[in-house]
Amino acid sequence: MAITCTIDATGITAPSLDDVRTWLVGQYQSIYGSDVYLEPDSQDGQWIGILATALHDANSMCVSTYNAFSPATAQGEGLSRMVKINGLSRHVASKSQVDLLLGGTAGTTIAGGYATDDTGNKWMLPDSVVIGMAGQITVTATAADAGAVTATAGSVTTIGTPTRGWQTVTNLLAAVEGDPIETDLELRQRQAVSTEIPSQTIFEGLVGAVAAVAGVTRYGGVDNDTDATDENGIPGHSFSLVIEGGDAATIAQTIYTKKGPGAGTWGTTSEVVVDSYGVPHTIKFMRPTNIPVVVALTLKALTGYTSNIGAKIKTAVAEYINDLAIGDEVYLTRLFVPANLSGSADSVTFDITGLLIARGTDSPGSANLTFAYHEAPACSVDDITITVI
Repeated sequence: MAITCTIDATGITAPSLDDVRTWLVGQYQSIYGSDVYLEPDSQDGQWIGILATALHDANSMCVSTYNAFSPATAQGEGLSRMVKINGLSRHVASKSQVDLLLGGTAGTTIAGGYATDDTGNKWMLPDSVVIGMAGQITVTATAADAGAVTATAGSVTTIGTPTRGWQTVTNLLAAVEGDPIETDLELRQRQAVSTEIPSQTIFEGLVGAVAAVAGVTRYGGVDNDTDATDENGIPGHSFSLVIEGGDAATIAQTIYTKKGPGAGTWGTTSEVVVDSYGVPHTIKFMRPTNIPVVVALTLKALTGYTSNIGAKIKTAVAEYINDLAIGDEVYLTRLFVPANLSGSADSVTFDITGLLIARGTDSPGSANLTFAYHEAPACSVDDITITVI
């Protein structure tokens, strides 16, 4: 039996701690006799335990080192270094932002100020703010902590740094949440998409390249390889990419670099790319059209239900819809999962008796919602109504 790691065609394997200790006990007994007492309460048994633990730790380190050479199994900093092979880097955390309406005496200067919300989160004002002649000013404050710090409308109402002349603070709109540092799972998924860049088809490689552009969050595309304009309005022998986020000039440059010769681009956003010979080329693509999804919920309140739980339901449903891909269909029955707060203890405090959905200003109904290839389902908590019976 091997007590060290083994690398073969199936990968790397390592013996367990018990296997290592059993091997050491056998070796010890072969020297000093099978009747030697080696239980953990003996001095020799404890020494064998120390040796077994040391060997097991060394084996575990070898396994971790081996796994660090693959994006599928690397972790933490090892994964961050590995994806550089694909020209990627881990997305760092960003901070939430919220617009604050400050009120007070005209001409008051607020230096290094901050406000706090109902949960105690700090929202840092710009270094220097001067209240205008109207006695108020709107500024953008940044959360002190990185990540998805939330603040609902009207929740930032406390002055954190009392300043003479500064009297009130509030936020009329909810905060725009920042992003936490990219997890290993998210980075692995992005790395997997990036490997489409050298794929067998040019279009898949093009989509993979655009997906890797910094700031791109959602994307999709349609390729029309026929001679006639298709049902989406895309001319023959052209393609249309729908891209959410990212710098338009960088996206256009990426499309021009990766697209096949003679393939036309189509869309409502256009950028001019100049090639290495100084010849300008107009590259077109689409920005998604956000289509509001209205949700009408009817529920029966059970023991323990509160308005805060209703707010959680709205948030869960809105997040589910906003996570759908561009052009995805919204299936009515699938909304019951987030609406029921599945997996949460709060799910037993209510019973959903009705759920209707609609596009924009349409009347809510029970039919699934379909979207064009360039339309993105979008939903805010304000688009969701809950009727408690």
